[in-house]
Amino acid sequence: MTNEMFYNPHAGGMSFNAMVQRIVDGMHADPKARYELLVGTDSSVNSSHVDYVSAIVVHKVGKGGRYYWARKREKKTFSLRQRIWREAWLSFELAQRLLKGLANFSLLTFNLEIHVDIGENGPTKELIDEVVGMIIGSGFAVRIKPEAYAASSVADKYT
Repeated sequence: MTNEMFYNPHAGGMSFNAMVQRIVDGMHADPKARYELLVGTDSSVNSSHVDYVSAIVVHKVGKGGRYYWARKREKKTFSLRQRIWREAWLSFELAQRLLKGLANFSLLTFNLEIHVDIGENGPTKELIDEVVGMIIGSGFAVRIKPEAYAASSVADKYT
């Protein structure tokens, strides 16, 4: 997801750089707050394509949060396994881009997590070890359902 538009329910559409600037401005407005940046992706299958929606949630711990989302449409995949891996990879790439975008603002402190839409119940449970292992091995914290709300609630809302 490189040239996509990100959307916020209150601000509308914006570029990735504009979204990063809004995140920075919000964090600078309350620098003593504790922030969590959460990245997650969910998908929905159509007859000819898959819609992937990636969300970035800026959680000001104890004080609510804001979120931004972007949609990517791709050719239909053939298996649930491929789709789950694609979701995880899109979240991973977006988390890397977000860290790069925030790198110039070294005074910001936050925790960053990737939320994947897999869990102990259902057909995705066999993918937990490998998907979570890939994300942890890349240096990111990860959460699965039911704690993966950036993917299973926020991104899911727009799929």
